[in-house]
Amino acid sequence: MRRGVVVVVRHDGRFLMIRRADGVIAPGRWCFVGGGIDLGETPAEAARREFREEVGGGIEPVAEVWQSWRPDGKLHLRWIYARLADGGLRPNPQEVAEIRWCTLDQIERLEGLLETNRRFVAGLRSGRIRLPE
Repeated sequence: MRRGVVVVVRHDGRFLMIRRADGVIAPGRWCFVGGGIDLGETPAEAARREFREEVGGGIEPVAEVWQSWRPDGKLHLRWIYARLADGGLRPNPQEVAEIRWCTLDQIERLEGLLETNRRFVAGLRSGRIRLPE
């Protein structure tokens, strides 16, 4: 089973979303920043590294807020809520085609939103998933 992190960053009421570049898994799809957890790495360390690699900024992980598993059981994701520590975002064009700051309504309307991201947003709306203040 592969392990990964998803980094949820909210700033001024909007969430950072990325559209994946052509050369990565699920090209053109919209999602939160994320990626694999390397051997010996904690989820918080992976969140910091993946955020820096994909969008060039710095974060401070706050809390794990959700977990998800791919239906075939081969991928386990830990969803980490983080605060933006360095807002100088510079998307890595090899991994990210576009970034947007979106409200929940805007996220739900993104064409090609990954299904796990859609389930996460539904959990936020229903109150099953809560983000720290």
